Amino acid sequence: MSFISIQDVRFSYDEIEEGKPVRYAVDGVSLDVERGEFVAVIGHNGCGKSTLAKQLNAMLLPDSGKVIIDGDDTSVEENTYTIREKIGLVLQNPDNQLVASIVEEDVAFGPENLGVEPAEIRRRVDEALKAVDMYEYREHAPHKLSGGQKQRVAIAGILAIQPQCIVLDEPTAMLDPSGRQEVVSTLLKLNREQKMTVVLITHFMDEAVLADRVVVMDSGKILTQGTPEEVFSQVELLKKHRLDVPQSAELAYKLRGCGLKINHIPLTREDCVALLGEAMR
Repeated sequence: MSFISIQDVRFSYDEIEEGKPVRYAVDGVSLDVERGEFVAVIGHNGCGKSTLAKQLNAMLLPDSGKVIIDGDDTSVEENTYTIREKIGLVLQNPDNQLVASIVEEDVAFGPENLGVEPAEIRRRVDEALKAVDMYEYREHAPHKLSGGQKQRVAIAGILAIQPQCIVLDEPTAMLDPSGRQEVVSTLLKLNREQKMTVVLITHFMDEAVLADRVVVMDSGKILTQGTPEEVFSQVELLKKHRLDVPQSAELAYKLRGCGLKINHIPLTREDCVALLGEAMR
């Protein structure tokens, strides 16, 4: 069984009344995520991706269908505590997750509430801050940090709980390019070096191309999914649904339309330069 199994899930924020049509934020979504996988979920605002993220740690429960986390059904109340230990959720605004006046105290908040022994809390806090490259800031005040640093502290706070998976709901949406790079580099490090399962909700295509798999949502449904190469080669489909593609893919697509021989759609600037060099020889 997959680590995360989403089975025909529907969810509406509206009160469901008999005889009235229901507007679902998530509408019949089925999706599996394997342990250690890095999955990016993209789509325009209102497509249901953030709602789906909140289903994964039982912040929201399906109206129908099931969400199974490592064998545990989120709709069973007795499983909630266990599920939230396994799935850490990082929200868009780090200020909403920072609760203490000192960085290391903030990171300790989660394990303290789990009743972890003080010596183990100290070890977890140090380990989590080192994992996100914020150990040297452990005695700083969170409100004096940059946006990217705050988000990394928020991630450290989740890591101190020692989840098996981290779900991030547009964690870079409020950050400048430098802050975004800090956070994305941290996620790649956690996934590739520590084999942590990562589910990243984002509207930045250059972040999505770094994932193992990209899931595209539209109107509460999954429009398409696959490797970044498989998804972003479907330029016409994505544009039809008002979605962007990486700039390198956009350029290659337009040049192909002008008659230039392009064998595959590049996803990064480096790939694009190399491909254009070959095509123009």
